[in-house]
Amino acid sequence: MIDMDPEHRAASLSFRQLKLFESVGRLCSVRRASEDCNLSQPAVTQALAKLEQQIGAVLLERRASGSYLNELGEIFHRRTTRLFEQFEQALVLLGVAEEAAPVIAKRISRSQARSLIAIVESGSFAQAAQSLELSQASLQRAARDLEGNLKKSIYYRTAAGVMVTPAGVEFGRRIKLATQEIEWGIQEIEAARGSVASQIAIGAMPFGGSMLLASVLDAFVQANPKVDVKIVNESASEMLKRLRDGEVDFVIGLVQETTADDLVNEALARTPYTVVARRGHKLARQGEVRLEDLLQYDWVVGTPGASRRACFERMFEGGPGPKTSIATSALPIVRHLLLRSDRLALMTSYEVMHESDLIALPYGPVGPAPAIGVTTRAGWLPTGLHQSFIDLLRRHTADTTTPTLVRQAG
Repeated sequence: MIDMDPEHRAASLSFRQLKLFESVGRLCSVRRASEDCNLSQPAVTQALAKLEQQIGAVLLERRASGSYLNELGEIFHRRTTRLFEQFEQALVLLGVAEEAAPVIAKRISRSQARSLIAIVESGSFAQAAQSLELSQASLQRAARDLEGNLKKSIYYRTAAGVMVTPAGVEFGRRIKLATQEIEWGIQEIEAARGSVASQIAIGAMPFGGSMLLASVLDAFVQANPKVDVKIVNESASEMLKRLRDGEVDFVIGLVQETTADDLVNEALARTPYTVVARRGHKLARQGEVRLEDLLQYDWVVGTPGASRRACFERMFEGGPGPKTSIATSALPIVRHLLLRSDRLALMTSYEVMHESDLIALPYGPVGPAPAIGVTTRAGWLPTGLHQSFIDLLRRHTADTTTPTLVRQAG
């Protein structure tokens, strides 16, 4: 097996090789695949042999009656099929006729896709050429070839240079997501053979997302000692953008009340908000805290758009609210401010469970109760490693026992 990680092996494969493999796997015949792809049988056989060499695994069983996918081939064929299905979906969304999309999808080359993705991510042809270590002339040629295949304009000229249209940016984003299927397919092959470490990228939203992640991370790494876990922490809006762009595989945290069609939420547990303060706070000694009591103290509130900010605003709706000079979604900052003052804040019951020096005040209920869970891209097919992590999250939230942590179907 060649000494490259799954990402580099995936990048070394041409879309032409992948299409030939998809065709052979679907038709169970090199001859029929050569007719399907308008190539000679020797050319198809040579391309498949090179693909297997680059991946480092035998994917087809050759018999007199045809060529058939073995167990590893089935794994990789599923991902390859998804690659071209997503290409076709991206083309239709770009405005290509549905009947023409499969034909055009076959003509998109790795260099054309790589060039578009680099231009979108870099923001200019010059920077994209530099990142790809290409001349601008080569990059422009790939861009023109792609437009020729698409028969759609996805670039336009401005005073600052050539830019990608909004439709082109979305097309590039979807093409990038599709290419991840190949890397995941190689990871799944290696996992099936138990020979190479894999990586997963997890997004953790502020507050509960980081806590839930931390509570299961040790157990996951112990069960999967070869795994490389990349964790990204950002605000909710930035995290969902990273998820859409494929920079993280899934996101853990408070799930949004409304979600766009391209994202899917799985609520694992309802975690009602509580009003929290430091231990020893004057309000902690009261048997019951009233709304007028809360008006007497400074608050640390969530940033605009955050669910806890909306919940806070509903609490004091219709009247004067308390002083709110600090807004943040960073839990360490909230904790620091509360421990060193008489300030108040909202935290979920799950978050308070993990605090030793902050307590929930006898006030409530504070609603509506948000849910903590997992957000994924619609249509996403997790690898076995992804699935084992999500299953671990499900078991952990199901096993957590506290009067204020209520299990939701999921």
